[in-house]
Amino acid sequence: MMIVHGSSLSPFVRKVLVFAAEKSIALENVPVAPGPKSPAFLAMSPFGKIPAFEDGDYQLCDSSAIVHYLDAKHPEPALIPVDAQARGRAVWFDEYADTIMFTAAAPIFFNRVVMKLMGKEGDLDAADKAETEALPPVLEYLESVIPQSGFLVEDRFTLADAAVASPFANFGHAKVQIDPVRFPKVTAYAAAMLARPSFAGVLAKENSFLSRF
Repeated sequence: MMIVHGSSLSPFVRKVLVFAAEKSIALENVPVAPGPKSPAFLAMSPFGKIPAFEDGDYQLCDSSAIVHYLDAKHPEPALIPVDAQARGRAVWFDEYADTIMFTAAAPIFFNRVVMKLMGKEGDLDAADKAETEALPPVLEYLESVIPQSGFLVEDRFTLADAAVASPFANFGHAKVQIDPVRFPKVTAYAAAMLARPSFAGVLAKENSFLSRF
């Protein structure tokens, strides 16, 4: 059994779980508590980041590395395009989600959700500032590039969608208000992606967990 270590509240862990679900790959998800990591975890992920991954004796870290491994080991359906230009776009969107989107979203989710889970008061002013200043340019770019098909690359679900849609789950948990008039394509895209069974199953567990707080 392949194992993914880390909470799916992380958009990186969620991306891996969704990617695997779209390929019908069975994964066990083992949550990892915040704080110092065990030697066993650090053997998989030397810098203590999630997700960490193991497939028998094989160990790997970083969500992008993991999904490339999964796609190579289970090539059908191919969620990383073969066509050079399409593959380049898919890898770009994966990077966009992991860096630009994450940077904009992190202060919002951390201060509104993570700090609450830790029993502490977050910096809500910092969260509000990120929502009003850092997030809109990120959404404006997506609004300009989402195709009529509703999929970012090749008019079908790919790594690009697994990566880009994942942070929208965090936006939902953090009660981010995305203006459907200003961002109609983004709003429709996020709703459609998060309604897919691959996302819905993960989100049901997340919502159940968060409801306790």
